[in-house]
Amino acid sequence: MEVLLYFLLFLPFFFLLSKFVFPKRKDLPPSPPSLPIVGHLHLIERNKPLCRALAKITNRYGPVVFLQLGSRPVLVVSSPSATEECLAKNDITFANRPNLQIGKYVGNNYTTLVWASYGHNWRNLRRIATLEIFSSHRQQMFKDIRAGEIRSMIKSIVQKENDDQYRVVDMKSTFSNLTLNSMMMMIAGKRYYGKNVQEVDKARKFREIVTESLSQSGASNPLDFLPFLKWIGFNGITKGSVKLKEVRDKFMQDLIEEHRGLRRGCEYEKEKKKPCLIDVLLSLQEKEPQNYTDETIQGTVWVLLAASTDTSTGTMEWAMSLLMNNPKVIKKAQIEIDANVGQERLLDESDMANLPYLHCIVAETLRMYPPGPLLIPHESSEECVVQGYTIPSGTMLLVNLWAIHNDPKLWVEPNKFRPERFEGLQGVRDGFKMMPFGTGRRGCPGENVAMRVMGLALGSLLQCFEWERMGEELVDMTEGNGITMSKVRALEVKCAPRPRMMCLLSQL
Repeated sequence: MEVLLYFLLFLPFFFLLSKFVFPKRKDLPPSPPSLPIVGHLHLIERNKPLCRALAKITNRYGPVVFLQLGSRPVLVVSSPSATEECLAKNDITFANRPNLQIGKYVGNNYTTLVWASYGHNWRNLRRIATLEIFSSHRQQMFKDIRAGEIRSMIKSIVQKENDDQYRVVDMKSTFSNLTLNSMMMMIAGKRYYGKNVQEVDKARKFREIVTESLSQSGASNPLDFLPFLKWIGFNGITKGSVKLKEVRDKFMQDLIEEHRGLRRGCEYEKEKKKPCLIDVLLSLQEKEPQNYTDETIQGTVWVLLAASTDTSTGTMEWAMSLLMNNPKVIKKAQIEIDANVGQERLLDESDMANLPYLHCIVAETLRMYPPGPLLIPHESSEECVVQGYTIPSGTMLLVNLWAIHNDPKLWVEPNKFRPERFEGLQGVRDGFKMMPFGTGRRGCPGENVAMRVMGLALGSLLQCFEWERMGEELVDMTEGNGITMSKVRALEVKCAPRPRMMCLLSQL
């Protein structure tokens, strides 16, 4: 209430300031009528995904729109040609990140790969990600880990207690456990979810940190758009957020120290263990300490965990939701898997090249529900031109990927789940018309790994089980808010082992 009174008191002053001190430029892109101080913030519907709210604006004013969200200028683009100008022609100009509160507290004060601005630190982080984490050699090294975790997921579903043939499965937690265990096994050689968890207390603490951190990662902060609120005592950051960051940093540092100690004692050589990513990064730290500091390793580990959970988990849950509402697609995919893999063994990564329809299912899911519907925001480092309009330096760029992927001018019946539309196409990219992992310098370096995990996990579930909805009603496909596109209602389904797979599943 006190904040509102201060706001009303200073409203006339801010109105005059915005009108006379900051006159509007005439060469900006089209823009809706705005209000003093808040600009176009009133057009953002709170209970609607931001990508849909922005699509409503661009449908009226065109694919290139300039918004004033409080004090922050924002360029919204929703066409392939405009996106190409921003992320190809002006790639370096838009390679920066805006200084949002999430980047400060989740991105280690703008120093991680996701939130660092373009410069020496970012280039070093990108080099580490490309050469040391997501290289073909490194991913081949961790192939057995991915296969083992998918095998564990299948086994946990088979062993679920049930009164009849069918058992209920919470797909969100199933996929979350799979991705986090896979990443932690690659990062630190540890499992923190499900059975066979050795360090129970550490596992519980880790799960709490991940749950709390992810719940905050998609939250917006009023100070990002109305910085004057801090003048009246509002900071938007709770003591709990600061404390959580301290706990998370300590947990990650303890992991680093644990592996540093094992390396000193030559434990890996004695037990003939394969090195995990922390070991790889620590060995590089010995050669290049300035490029591989403990803070760099901490931030890299956290980015891997957060990104895998929010993107791969969400996409697999959307895919299963779409499959539940389209059982004919399930049957078609199972026929393909049976013909190319059979029932004598579980699906393997090497089989993926022979399963084009399964790939089409993943691609169509990414089209309809891109994991980053607006990508991660970019920011212009200097004045530039987009589609003939002048874009000021310091303008935040939002690429409405969801609007592009669901544009009826680009896609036939975009609201329908039709994996067949991708038959005969290679990859999940189609210029700037289809780019679920972004593009350019800030494109996701983990795209290939994500595609492997998602395809293998979904294919394994379809190979091993028959699936049914919980009732006759279609699965609720309501979208939530946030940086990533999540489902409002977590997916629960019923499944039973396929009769032709019973022999193999009994041996897991």
